[in-house]
Amino acid sequence: DFFVTNPNRLRKGIEMGAGNSLLLKVNQIGTLTEALEAAMMAFSAGYSVIVSHRSGETIDAAISDIAVGIGCGQIKAGALARGERIAKYNRLLEIEHELGKFASFGVKKALRIG
Repeated sequence: DFFVTNPNRLRKGIEMGAGNSLLLKVNQIGTLTEALEAAMMAFSAGYSVIVSHRSGETIDAAISDIAVGIGCGQIKAGALARGERIAKYNRLLEIEHELGKFASFGVKKALRIG
């Protein structure tokens, strides 16, 4: 993870042409504001953004809300095993249900359910 969700490192990487995607680890940089700044900078540079969990995760599923909220379309939460991973996918299903026809993440389609 070259950019480590750091806006300063990302800015340098964009200038150097060092990548095309940001692996956004919200709790890696320090504040949600800095993480969102990095995501917006990446989008502005034409990069894709993947919201990612980290090792030692808890069952908190906030990264699911963040992924949908910023519209990145991608989340890295690992295989459907262990509670801390399943919680993130379950939250995506809840969000999709809440949004109804306005949902665009497509969890049910991706997982071939319902």
